Formats: sequence, structure tokens, C-alpha cells
Amino acid sequence: MDLSYTEEEEAFRARLREWLGSVLPGLPPKPDPGDWPGRRAYDAGWQRLLYDAGYAGLHWPADAGGRGATPTQHLIFLEETERAGAPYVGANFVGLLHAGPTIAAEGTAEQRARWLPPVLRGDEIWCQGFSEPEAGSDLASLRTRAVRDGDEYVVSGSKIWTSHAEVADWCELLVRTDTAAPKHRGISWLAMRMDAPGVTVRPLRTLAGSTEFAEMFLDEVRVPVSHRVGAENDGWRVTMVTLSFERGTAFVGEVVACRRTLDALAAEARRSGRWDDAVLRRRLGRLNAELRALWRLTQWNVSEAQASGGVPGVGGSVFKLRYSHARQELYEAAAEVLGAGDALDLDREWVLDRLSSLSYTIAAGTSQIQHNIVAERILGLPKGR
Repeated sequence: MDLSYTEEEEAFRARLREWLGSVLPGLPPKPDPGDWPGRRAYDAGWQRLLYDAGYAGLHWPADAGGRGATPTQHLIFLEETERAGAPYVGANFVGLLHAGPTIAAEGTAEQRARWLPPVLRGDEIWCQGFSEPEAGSDLASLRTRAVRDGDEYVVSGSKIWTSHAEVADWCELLVRTDTAAPKHRGISWLAMRMDAPGVTVRPLRTLAGSTEFAEMFLDEVRVPVSHRVGAENDGWRVTMVTLSFERGTAFVGEVVACRRTLDALAAEARRSGRWDDAVLRRRLGRLNAELRALWRLTQWNVSEAQASGGVPGVGGSVFKLRYSHARQELYEAAAEVLGAGDALDLDREWVLDRLSSLSYTIAAGTSQIQHNIVAERILGLPKGR
């Protein structure tokens, strides 16, 4: 495997660094974490800057409004924006990393033309309506029902852990369209307007104090049949495309962020004298090796996605499984480096990151689910009973 960069790729990196250096100093201050309308405006403003500069949807296909960049250019973009401290996708997360790529891969020409440009410009925000109170890890057990009524579906039910529902314009929604079919075969994938009559959103407060998730209640919400992505009752297959993006490529920028956090912890350990602890040094060294290995795995997964037409393969589950635990181990090491006194200071950003890290073995498919995927679809082991 040749992991060196070509002259063209290094020129791309140089242009990106120059642009970041010119635009980042002019950004407004970040809004308060609890100010979701402010955070939406901030994230949308950054997305518009990316769009105007030609960096929005960098790796999306050109016919989906992207730049059609190579996997290596995409990874360079993630590296450089993270190292420069540029804003993350934030409220644009679901649209840019889940719904948008799914529509690009599975949507009709009309659907792509309607929904993808506003996502790339930051004009419209999406949320994810997958999980339900009785259908979390066993997502195929979902009960939210959509009954066909002419050219519309009438949707009733509830969702939970609906990401960014507070500020979203659209929801990627899983519904049951055939109650008689086996549970994996009676599901459809819909795009639902969040301001439609019958939609009620109740924010959920997380351990870290954020309200990025919500409960969502649907009372006879009407959704046009033309807003269904994929065939009726083929939603489980479309969902697997969505989840492959979520597990395969959505977290890649965070690997760079974790490596930067690790560098900061090593510097703090040297400053405080904790670097003299050989056990701690070994722990930080192992984390450094693991994060570097995860970055190489990221390169492989993104390259595979490009070769397969843009949809990540099941190797994303290997990455997601190990990254979830590595992130938790990183912030456990942070507590060791910084000490118990600082661990009680909730104003420290790393503490909030530590609390957030606890969710990674659950979000985007629990580690138990990822173990099953790896065992059955990669190793070819029989299904457990």
C-alpha cells in the first residue's frame, strides 16, 4: 500500500491551508452550547462558507452536487480542518453525513435535485428519526406506522433519540408500511417535514447537559409518497446504506480530533511531571499507536467506499467498534493525567467530551450489534441462537 501523497494532493493541502488561514480568523464567536438556534445559525454559516469555496460535499459525486474528490483528498480535508480548529459539521451532521449520502445513493433525480443542494449550502437541517422506545438496538422492531392514503402516507407513532430535532427542517424517518410482512421487510424510508401538522418534539437532556436529542411524537402526519426514498417496504435495505455511512465515514474527522487531544495530554503530562510515570507513558503510547492504526483503517474504509460507488462496506463496523472503545480509553487517560481535582471542574471541555464518549458504544449501533456484524458478515460465523 502506497501511503505517500502525490504533488497534486500536496498542492490541494496547501490551497486548503491557505483558505483556512484566511477565513477562520473572521468567524464569529461560537454560541453557547445550549443555544440551539444560535448553533444552527453558526453551523449553517460555516457550511455556506465551505459551499462558496467549493469544499462542501467534497467527496460527494459531482452529479450529486459534490466535487467528486478522491478518498485521499477527502481525508486531507478532514485532517487539515481539524488541525486548524475549524468548526465541525454540528447541526448539519445528519444531513451531510447520513441523509444526504443516502439520497445521493438511493434517491431519484428529482429527490436529489430537491434535497441535496440545500444540505450542501447549509440552508436546511435534517434530523434522524430511527430509534423508538421499544426499538433501539433491535431497530427492525419499530412500530411507527405509515398507512397509504392516495398519494400520501398517514404516519402515527413515536421516536426517541432524534438527533437535532429541535432545529431540523426535515427528518429521515423509518416507518412500518406493511404490518403483515416479516419485520425487516415491511419498513420504508421517508423524508418528513418537521413543521408538518401532527409533529411534536420534546427535547431530551443528556448527561452533559445538552439537548441534541429529542422525543418525537407523530399524530397522523401526512407525508407525500413522493418523499419515500427507495421502494415501499424496501426501507431496511436503504437503512443499511444510511447506517454504513454513519458507521463507516461519519466519525473519521473525530479520529484526528482524538489524536490532537492525545498530543495535548502528553504535553500536560510533561509539564506536570506525570510523564515520569512509566505506566502512564506506556498507556499514552499505546493510545497513540491505536489512533494511528484507526486512521489507516479509515483510509482503507474510505477507499473501499469509493471503489464500491460511494457506499461504505461492513468494514465500517470494525472501525466503529474499536473507535468507540478507544475514545473512552482516551478520556480515562485524560482523567489520570489531569488528576481528580480537575475532573470535578465541569467547565473543562475535556470533561464534557469524556461524558460524551460514554455514548459512543451505544450510538450508531451498540458494540454488541457491531460484534454481530463483524462475526456474521466479515468472519462468516453462524448467527447466534
